Amino acid sequence: MLGAILPALLVGAVAVRAGRAAAPKTFASDAITTLVYQCVFYGVLLAVLYVLTTVRYGLPFWQAVGWTFRFHGAWSFLAVSPVLAIGLSAIGVWLRTPPIVNPIEDLLDSGVSRLALLLFVAVLGPLWEEVMFRGFLYALLEHAWGPWPAILLSAAPFALIHGAQNQWLWQPLLVIGVAGVAFGYARYKTGSTAASALLHIGYNSTLLVGFLVQRS
Repeated sequence: MLGAILPALLVGAVAVRAGRAAAPKTFASDAITTLVYQCVFYGVLLAVLYVLTTVRYGLPFWQAVGWTFRFHGAWSFLAVSPVLAIGLSAIGVWLRTPPIVNPIEDLLDSGVSRLALLLFVAVLGPLWEEVMFRGFLYALLEHAWGPWPAILLSAAPFALIHGAQNQWLWQPLLVIGVAGVAFGYARYKTGSTAASALLHIGYNSTLLVGFLVQRS
């Protein structure tokens, strides 16, 4: 998986270059460029993980990444997620996080792009991140060192992949890291990546709704 990161970055760059050649007006937007790049990068790594689990190890993909709803209170994670989002947002304010300009926010100005952004931020992004960080990385680290080192060590790179869009400010990265610990704890207590995904989807959705209300 580490060896797949650089090729995934290169494929993302090629996709953006091809997009600029085919639709220069569309890709003149930094927001579109960023969103396409992230989607391609995510897709390549997910494809590599799928090949590793199904071809190399002969395991059903969803079983390998711990995706199951066989745990108590599945939908309660959606109910708890707004509390987590609001609480961590309050911590971010307490830490005096400077204002951050994210180019992806420009997509909120049109109907179609707004729908694509909502789908990516609220659903697709959290699903990918949970499969990769709690379904794959957490399980790998837990097997080697136990649950709590796995929770903490999987939360660190989870925070770092959000570094560029948060201008590498320590305050938002710390908050995201704490959220990653919460997602990892959900994975640990339930044994299910679906549980952490539900918590993550609710968390992102709450932040997105709050941002839209503030923006309006």
